[in-house]
Amino acid sequence: MIGDIFGVSSNPYRTHMPQHISSVKRVRQDAKRRLHNRALRSNMRTLVKTVLKATTKADGEAALTKAIAYLDRMATKNIIHKNNAGHKKSLLVRYVAKLA
Repeated sequence: MIGDIFGVSSNPYRTHMPQHISSVKRVRQDAKRRLHNRALRSNMRTLVKTVLKATTKADGEAALTKAIAYLDRMATKNIIHKNNAGHKKSLLVRYVAKLA
């Protein structure tokens, strides 16, 4: 089978294997990118949560600068949409501003 030869794992959600070698390569690349993007998104969510868990303004501002830089990087790399990044940054800035 062509998938076994080119190292494409059998995915239960796929209904067929690609017929062209370039398509097999594309499947491999997509799987690799999907894993990488999931890790980036997970890290982004963790940084956002650290800002929201902050109890003091100093802690919040320190975490906020890291989170904003990371959100901008994710928007630049098209991991998330730029409007999504802007929305998250706005939410975080408002939250930190309310901290005492």
